[in-house]
Amino acid sequence: MAAIDLGEARFLHVQTTTDTRAEAMELAHDAVQARLAACAQVAGPVASTFWWEDGIERAEEWMVMLKLPADRYTELAEFLIERHSYDEPEIIATPIVAGSSGYLDWIMEETRPQ
Repeated sequence: MAAIDLGEARFLHVQTTTDTRAEAMELAHDAVQARLAACAQVAGPVASTFWWEDGIERAEEWMVMLKLPADRYTELAEFLIERHSYDEPEIIATPIVAGSSGYLDWIMEETRPQ
């Protein structure tokens, strides 16, 4: 995986989608258990419309949202690519530009390797 320029971001909100609740729950659990994210939330189903293999597709998907320190992004992205059932999984990182200091401290604490 190529190096990612995260700029000044210290924390990220990363999301991916899956086609089943079971896979979303497993990815969420396993990422938190591996301390790649302090928190993972699953929401859905969401109705998705997208281009795939020269056609427009519609699907019901489940969204996984993960909170983590920016320096853990590459490891989390590799983890998601390895375990995800999609050929090209959505992995989008958005900087967390502000948050309560206690919550951000908690994210840092819970993602330190044990």
